[in-house]
Formats: sequence, structure tokens, C-alpha cells
Amino acid sequence: MSKFLVFVVEDDEWYRELLSHNIALNPDFEIKKFDSAKAVLQELDKNPNAITLDYRLPDMEGEKVLQQIKAYNPEIEVIIISEQEKIETAVNLLNLGAYDYIVKSRDIRDKLLNTLNNIRKQASLQARVANLQEEVEKKYSFENSIIGHSESIKKVFALIEKAVSNNISVTITGETGTGKELVAKATHYNSARKNQPFVPVNVAAIPKELIESELFGHEKGSFTGANYQRIGKFEEADKGTLFLDEIGEMDLTLQAKLLRVLQEKEVTRVGSNKTIKIDCRIIVATHRNLLQEVKKGKFREDLYFRLFGLTIDMPPLRERDKDIITLAKYFINRFCQENKKEPPVLSNKAQKKLLNYTYPGNVRELKSVIELAVVMSNNDEITEDDINFSNNEELYDPPTHGLTLKEHTTRIIKLYLKKHNDNIKEAAKELDIGYSTIYRVLKNENMEEDEV
Repeated sequence: MSKFLVFVVEDDEWYRELLSHNIALNPDFEIKKFDSAKAVLQELDKNPNAITLDYRLPDMEGEKVLQQIKAYNPEIEVIIISEQEKIETAVNLLNLGAYDYIVKSRDIRDKLLNTLNNIRKQASLQARVANLQEEVEKKYSFENSIIGHSESIKKVFALIEKAVSNNISVTITGETGTGKELVAKATHYNSARKNQPFVPVNVAAIPKELIESELFGHEKGSFTGANYQRIGKFEEADKGTLFLDEIGEMDLTLQAKLLRVLQEKEVTRVGSNKTIKIDCRIIVATHRNLLQEVKKGKFREDLYFRLFGLTIDMPPLRERDKDIITLAKYFINRFCQENKKEPPVLSNKAQKKLLNYTYPGNVRELKSVIELAVVMSNNDEITEDDINFSNNEELYDPPTHGLTLKEHTTRIIKLYLKKHNDNIKEAAKELDIGYSTIYRVLKNENMEEDEV
């Protein structure tokens, strides 16, 4: 979530600085200070999330300032800060739309931070609902979210159909960039939980020392720097889906804690003894072979079987045949639509060049290549010269010197084997050679390596 903007309106400089200091204890809060009603009313176009408003300002009564703020934007929450302790005044201001009424004191910090945190949670919930509506509007039908008509993608669609009809855990495997999160979203937004939160967490992107707090939450003061209570991702995903991307990168110690949460269906925030019941579907993704990781002792066997459920394997782009061209045209149209320009045609030679590349970065790499090609094209057509691969790993670009014919032949065969995922039959078919030729070349190379 982006920074939470708080306006502090207080004419007493010392107390204004005290309020600002206390609010700044939460690093997610951004603060802007004002010393008058006129000054803050001129800045309402910044649409702060919350305003702490001194009841008695030199140029306008707090009640009138509150009314003008609410008239401008009813969603801006206003906390009245006042020296008055009259119940009638507080009730009147709350009826006019104030979120809370806090009496001035030196130890105002805890009350103020708790109120602001509650406002922030409410804003987070509203944003989540808005995001959910936006996602649903995109209609996460499988064909709209996962582009392609190859046999391998049709198999993925069939497995997603099975996943959405029940609450089984799902493990999505595949190389980096194949679209594992798209499968997770397609599963969630077509399931019975589609109107509840979809909460993604990239395990590999979170520092080891922070991930427990990120997943399970923490209480204020539970460790150095924990200046406020935090809701964990499991709680955020309650009734919805928690997507744990790159689960294979998780530390073994945390794996044990995750296993317990999955078994007991409850979490305990860091620094607390209280358990919180949770009900969320778990979808995990990994580019690793988890069974191999179990054998290596890097992934818990009991957690592996707990997560196992239904496995959906996303095929690498090199195995998706003409999907490469379908995806390329889709990315051309989308990029041009976003940049308000006419989409160029993909020339036949450009298509051939795209088809003869192995895509180590998969769909993500193709998207980048296509967007660059659109920018580089000079007219209404993308040519082969506009297609540039960042690592220059085209299927085969022979050097002008330095290799024998035998070495050229070996390199070509190995590259085609890589393209077809070591499927000798497919490689031989595309090269228009016999199986025995490939076996002989590989055998000779292995014999030479043994001699060395």
C-alpha cells in the first residue's frame, strides 16, 4: 500500500511538532503540517487520508473547518484534537462526520496512533474491495488471462477447471516468467472465493528476518522497530486466497511454522500468545522441483505433502508452438493501446525469428522483446531487424571462424535439443535428420569428454 498521508492542523508550534513526531513513529505515514484553517483548506486537493484538526484555530472554528472538509471530500477522515472535555461538543462533532475526538494531553501518542491505524486499516479494506472489483471486471476467464491455444496450455486450462470447483491446495510449477501468478489469479477469480481477497506474497523478495512478521503479523513492541501492530498476510487473506510465490525459497525454520498454521488453521502474531483463526485457500508456486528439494534436505517432506494437492505445471514458452506468435500479437496490441498508437504488422521474417529463439525468460521476456520492437519499428511493420534479444541467444548464429564442421554440427544439434527439452524425436524432425545421427554425435562428444 502507498504512503498514508496525514495533515496535522495545529496553531501551537510546540504541540504541532509533538503530534507530528508521534505520528512519524509509523514509517508508513507521510505528514504535512499546517498552522491555520485557511492553509489546510487550500491543500485539500492533495486528498489526505486523514486530518488531525485543532478544535480552536485562530481563523476559524473547528466545527466549520470540519464541515468544509467533509463537503469537499467525505472520504477524508478527521480527528478532532481539543482541550475541551465536554461530551456535548464531542457528540456534535462526531455527528457532523468526525472520525474521533481526542482530548489534548502530553501522552496523546498511543490513542492517536491507534486511531490512525484503524483509519488506515479501513482505507486498506476499501482499496482491496476496489481492486477486487477491478480484477473481476477484467473477467479472469482462463482464455482472457492466459493467452494461447497450444495443447500444453489446453492441459493447463483443464487443470484450472478442476481447481476452481473445490478448495484443494494448488501447487503451480514452471520456469521463471511462464505466468504462474496468472494461473493463481485465474483459479481464485473463478472459484467460490472470488469476492474475497487475493493476497500475493513473493517469498524470495522478502528478507529472511522480516518474512515471519509479513506472513503472521506482529504486535507493537514485539521487536526493535515494531512501533505499531501489523496485520499479517494470512489475516489479510481470510476467506480468500493466499498466493505464496517461490515457496521453495522459504527458510526451513519458517517452513515448520507455516506447516503448523496450515494444520491448525490459525496464526499467532509475533509477540503475542493469542491465536487467530484463519480460513484461506493456499496456492503456492515455485520454479524448483520441490521433491528434489526434499531429497536434498532443503524442503520439509511433511510440508511438501501438506501443500501437494493439485499440481499445475506451466510449460516453458519454447514448448508452446504457435502461442509465441499469438502472444506476440497480443503484446503488440496491448502496448499500442496503452501508448495510443496504431499497432504495426509483424512481418513473416520477424515471426520466423521469434519462433527460432529459446526464450530463457519465457513469456515475460517475449513481452519485453515485443515492446522494444514496437518502439524500434519505423513504419507500420515490425521487421526481423526490430527483434532484439538481450542475451543474443538466437537459435544458432555460427561464428565466422574457430570451429570445425563437426563442432558446428554438435552445437546445432544441442541447441535444437534444448529447444525441444531434450526430445530427440522432435529435434530430429525439425532438423530433418535421423535419430541415429543425433545419437552418434552425442556419443562421440561424450567419448571425447571422457578422454579429456
